[in-house]
Amino acid sequence: MGELKQHPLPMTIDEQIENLKSLGLIIENEEYAKKILNDISYFRLIKAYSLGFKPKNGKYEEGVTFEQIVELYLFNANFRQVTFAEIEKIEVNVRCRIANYFAEVYGVLGYMEPQNFVDEEYHRAFMADIEEEVRRNSKAPFVRNFKTNYAGGNLPIYALVEVFSFGTLSKFYKNMKNADKKAVAKSFGIGYTYLESWLESISYVRNVCAHYGRLYNAKLSKTPILYKEYKQAGIGNNRMFGVLLCMKQILKNDKHWNLYVDQIELLIDKYEKVDVKTMGFPDDWKKLLEQK
Repeated sequence: MGELKQHPLPMTIDEQIENLKSLGLIIENEEYAKKILNDISYFRLIKAYSLGFKPKNGKYEEGVTFEQIVELYLFNANFRQVTFAEIEKIEVNVRCRIANYFAEVYGVLGYMEPQNFVDEEYHRAFMADIEEEVRRNSKAPFVRNFKTNYAGGNLPIYALVEVFSFGTLSKFYKNMKNADKKAVAKSFGIGYTYLESWLESISYVRNVCAHYGRLYNAKLSKTPILYKEYKQAGIGNNRMFGVLLCMKQILKNDKHWNLYVDQIELLIDKYEKVDVKTMGFPDDWKKLLEQK
């Protein structure tokens, strides 16, 4: 291992602007730039959205402007917000269908029994996770109600899923028996291996959204399994467009999905400097995304 780097000294906003100019970034309105950098941190804005405009530790390509970087940031913020709303629908739908199925087959407290799952060790970790989830939500009226008024104080599965994070929900599904996974996936008209993969990837994207992260020009660390037709068309699974195709399949009965697709198109038109190919969008992206 080489010598470790030292943290750079902090810069005032004026110094941040001078540093950007020294790197070749065009700043036409310094007062505007100061206002932006006082509201959005240099690290969040410049470090994340300069990707593709300059090599690491190098200077900006000729003609790149501060406003261009801000435009990418604003596109990402708006895209993230409209996408989060669609992920919420998926999360609510999946919670409901898993809870309804599991309660019917195993009883409302069947989630406590390791034999109802594939991996007992995985189940033990799950039980520790939900104990923490319930503790964090202990002041919620419905949690207090079951704790206080029901024998054993345990939450039934249909209430417990409401305190699950999406990640916990995805892990719960992953540890269900294959026959049970198939039954839940069938209600969406999807193979269970696909649904398992998609939930894990969508959960990852949901967390990026919840933490105001970057989806624009981002490689995803949790990638979904795509249908062969998409892979054969050259669509990758490590960019955002691949996840959108999966979301489309889960929400194929949602009559509002095409309105979401229209929102994406409006954002692309509004922010002209955006290159959606960095998100895996092909030329015929709208045709592929729209519900027939």
